[in-house]
Amino acid sequence: MVSATVRVVNPQGFHMRPANLFAQAMGKFQSEVILRRGDHVVDGKSIMNIMAACIKAGDSLTVECTGTDEDAALAAALELIRSGLGDL
Repeated sequence: MVSATVRVVNPQGFHMRPANLFAQAMGKFQSEVILRRGDHVVDGKSIMNIMAACIKAGDSLTVECTGTDEDAALAAALELIRSGLGDL
């Protein structure tokens, strides 16, 4: 397992479009992708789980990836979040 903590910079957080973008991007990896925000732990490949977590701008997220391509999955997840998920 690899993990890293990152701050959400998208001014609108993970609303529908960014959540979909993130889930689709993570779906390309074989590794399990987990997002942690406080007490919320969600499947990073599920748009519904991501939306239910109510991730907002400025939130601190820990991204955990476990599997054969975990390093690549973590790098891609961090890049997406740091880039604003297409909204910056």
